[in-house]
Amino acid sequence: MFNVYTEKDYSDLTKTLVGEFKDLDDAIDAAQKAIENKPELRYIVEETTGHFNSWGELETRVIVESK
Repeated sequence: MFNVYTEKDYSDLTKTLVGEFKDLDDAIDAAQKAIENKPELRYIVEETTGHFNSWGELETRVIVESK
């Protein structure tokens, strides 16, 4: 599962979930559309591993992000 987020100024406070996708290509397309004509935003695509850490949080890893 891939989660797509947008954020402003590299701040977790502005991190917004765009959607969840099963296919990486669909996730990247949605991410690019989410920031289209919005130069103040960047996107992050994370993959969930299905495992949880010791705090009970779902483990993820960043697959791709815009600059």
